[in-house]
Amino acid sequence: MKVDLFDFDLPPDRIALRPAEPRDSAKLLLLDGDRTADHIVRDLPTLLRPGDCLVFNDTRVIPAQLEGQRGDARIGATLHKRADLRRWHAFVRNAKRLRIGDTIDFPAQVQAVVEARNADGSILLRFLGDEPVELLLERAGRMPLPPYIASKREADERDRADYQTMFAREEGAVAAPTAALHFTPALMAALADAGVGHETLTLHVGAGTFLPVKAEDTADHQMHAEWGRIDVATADRLNAVRARGGRVIAVGTTSLRLLESAATEDGCIQPFEGDTAIFITPGYRFRAIDGLMTNFHLPKSTLFMLVSALMGRERMLAAYEHAIAGGYRFYSYGDASLLLP
Repeated sequence: MKVDLFDFDLPPDRIALRPAEPRDSAKLLLLDGDRTADHIVRDLPTLLRPGDCLVFNDTRVIPAQLEGQRGDARIGATLHKRADLRRWHAFVRNAKRLRIGDTIDFPAQVQAVVEARNADGSILLRFLGDEPVELLLERAGRMPLPPYIASKREADERDRADYQTMFAREEGAVAAPTAALHFTPALMAALADAGVGHETLTLHVGAGTFLPVKAEDTADHQMHAEWGRIDVATADRLNAVRARGGRVIAVGTTSLRLLESAATEDGCIQPFEGDTAIFITPGYRFRAIDGLMTNFHLPKSTLFMLVSALMGRERMLAAYEHAIAGGYRFYSYGDASLLLP
């Protein structure tokens, strides 16, 4: 399909620079079949059914953005995927000033050596020393805010809390699974009282999630791989939900992509551990999920293509037009939608 089919106009003032306070007061646009309705996230217990199950991503964002020097050259690096204990793939600003074997000096005496150039333009970095890389990043790194926020303001100390979900446990993401940012302990208690369950899986979101689609046709776009895991017990419980007539509703496109990667043709969710580069566009047949809660996405992005695959492209374009007219806030710190095909 032509990428231009997924374009729409978004006024810049609709891009949220901070999350709603409190988190569950954000707006929620419900698309339930042909019905469209305006709610807030706190209404979720009344919009779901007893026996439904929400699936959250428990990845934790690390301070993966680094500013350093190689000689007199300023180097910016955003880590996006772990290679092993000491090596990370990174998107690098001013990469043309680097050669294989160069050492980059980051703050707090953190250093990394350039080991390779990857086919996608990223750089493989090996961090020096014996300390865990996560500790080095805590000293030298900043939270990797999405480009559409970072271009308007610097990341600050508040983002270290704002850009983590209440489920964040497994360190390794360089972008938050932002649909889950709307959840609070009080909302989770209300959902439990309404008979709505929840499960967690892990998908370490990479910076590739923000890369623009440069191809003119979706068939020519290459997705970046991300590492994920669903354990045996979680897979069994999710299959039991559907066997009882409940719905599996992914919270965030990251949860959805991992569930679909783990599902068999007949919709059985299998244990999964490894990389996924699944790219979902209209025409895809969903196997593992019955709904999706997600924020509002960039024009012509792979994520807007995904929601168009779930609900229909014309339906989503109309829904986004409704959201823009209704003052909804977009992107990572913005409002949410609940999509029930």
